[in-house]
Amino acid sequence: MELSKVTLEIFSKLEHKWLSHYQTNNKTRILSIDGGGTTAVVAGASLIHLEDQIRLQTTDPQAHITDFFDIIAGTGIGAIIAAMITAADAFGRPLYTARNAVRLIMERNSELYKVKMSGFFRRSRRFSSRSMDNVLKQVFQRKEKNGRLLTLKDTCKPLLIPCFDIKSSAPFVFSRADASDSPSFDFELWKVCHATSATPNNFKPFNFTSVDGKTSCSAVDGGLVMNNPTAAAVTHVLHNKRDFPSVNGIEDLMVLSLGNGSSSARTSENSKRSTLSVIDIVLDGVSDTIDQMLGNAFCGNRTDYVRIQAFTLGTKKEVLREKGLESLPFGGKRLLTETNGDRIESFVQRLVATGKTSTPSSPGKESAVTSVVNGR
Repeated sequence: MELSKVTLEIFSKLEHKWLSHYQTNNKTRILSIDGGGTTAVVAGASLIHLEDQIRLQTTDPQAHITDFFDIIAGTGIGAIIAAMITAADAFGRPLYTARNAVRLIMERNSELYKVKMSGFFRRSRRFSSRSMDNVLKQVFQRKEKNGRLLTLKDTCKPLLIPCFDIKSSAPFVFSRADASDSPSFDFELWKVCHATSATPNNFKPFNFTSVDGKTSCSAVDGGLVMNNPTAAAVTHVLHNKRDFPSVNGIEDLMVLSLGNGSSSARTSENSKRSTLSVIDIVLDGVSDTIDQMLGNAFCGNRTDYVRIQAFTLGTKKEVLREKGLESLPFGGKRLLTETNGDRIESFVQRLVATGKTSTPSSPGKESAVTSVVNGR
């Protein structure tokens, strides 16, 4: 029996829809959260909206961001949030929702970044390392009685966080893959977060060791080398065949990169605490360059690379209503017609279509990031 033209057309459309869904399922999903500043207004608003949309579109009120991403990277304040939403409880589920993590950061911000006077005549303004450590230890501790401090191995999804080791004058990148391979590369999460947050003009270098005491580091802010850790996460995935065997090129990736506001906006937000350093301004430029490079690389399918940024920090609604800039080839910029909220919602539609992720069963040590870090 011959198929009619209408029947053939229906079958063709169904086949195309099935193939598109099948191809989307092969995407490896990366979430990257910038450093910069102390409040994470932009990233926080974006993460809460991201998780709310995931729950809305999946009709699952218990869904977490980590259910739909394969790896999460962060630097500075972004690393603290990234570590919080990936830290696992005794059952392997996230300790914190995005909303709870952001709320805790806001409620305890004055303790995390407690100003103390030091130096001759106590004129130098720095943040208290002891105060930050006390908060981070409480954040990354299991909730049961006498709960232990969590390490990089205690995350429900692969985690990537950079710092800079001044002893070796080289980047030092923390990853769950390395931690699972050897206790010499496993570190307590509170130490990892302090290390990547130790901005030179605000904190002293942070000296610490791995859980077995065999690897040491004298760390300063990871933002000095990777304020926007997206490129590091992409490189890690592209070269880590053990954890991500299906990734053959950038076309196999979906990336959501969350900024933390422009330098001028963060200056206004943090004016009561400290002035913006030249380093911060330079790092903003580096972050823009990375965004431009990745935007160009994804130019064939810009829906697979979404960068959320805001230039006037305000309420969550104001951040989500702001329209961003798109990086174009050869250094150009274009004002987008969609708001940040619209772009997150569109990304979640594609994200949910890919289905929930599965945690790599045997994290490996080999990665491109690891291979370029000579200070380990």
